Amino acid sequence: MVDMDSQVKSAPEVKESTRQRILDAATDVFSEKGYHGAAVDDIVRASQTSKGSFYFHFPSKQDIFFSLVDRFIVSLAMSAETAIAQESGALAKVNAALDTVFTTFSRHRNLAKILLVGGVGLGKVFDERLLAIHARFASLIKEHLDDAVIEGSIPPLNTEITAYAWLGAVNEVIVRWLYTGQPDPLEETLDTLRELLLRSIRANAER
Repeated sequence: MVDMDSQVKSAPEVKESTRQRILDAATDVFSEKGYHGAAVDDIVRASQTSKGSFYFHFPSKQDIFFSLVDRFIVSLAMSAETAIAQESGALAKVNAALDTVFTTFSRHRNLAKILLVGGVGLGKVFDERLLAIHARFASLIKEHLDDAVIEGSIPPLNTEITAYAWLGAVNEVIVRWLYTGQPDPLEETLDTLRELLLRSIRANAER
């Protein structure tokens, strides 16, 4: 099959376009079949490319899976940091981050499923990657909780443990939604969850 885009795009543009098409197809395949149920042939068919194209961009099924995880996390982190930068005050920044996380997961359910559900059973390599992701976001939460303590918005507390406890709560709500579809939409949980999280640090839940 001749890609018509190749007639007007440069070689690097064609390669990148093909790579993105393969990634998009892999998102759907992994979301539908899970990591272990998905095959490279499934991704090739869904992307309407070839095995040669697949292996040119990705050495293995595991490699493209991790590429999807990394792409999603980078996008989520950038969105959260942009939202945080637009707010003043530590608690407002935390609220902005929560809003961004829930909105992003809601809009990109397939990618969320790959990150939080699809990697189950992949072993040490994925577990270590997931721990690093948790550490990245826990550090972000901790930073702004520390600022809230300094500015007197909340009383002194162990912000590191609190950050991981918050991550656990958010993870449970989103994973339940991924499995059951409830609540619909996901954002319906945000006000209640925000109130519970802010109460846990004895902060005013009103924004």
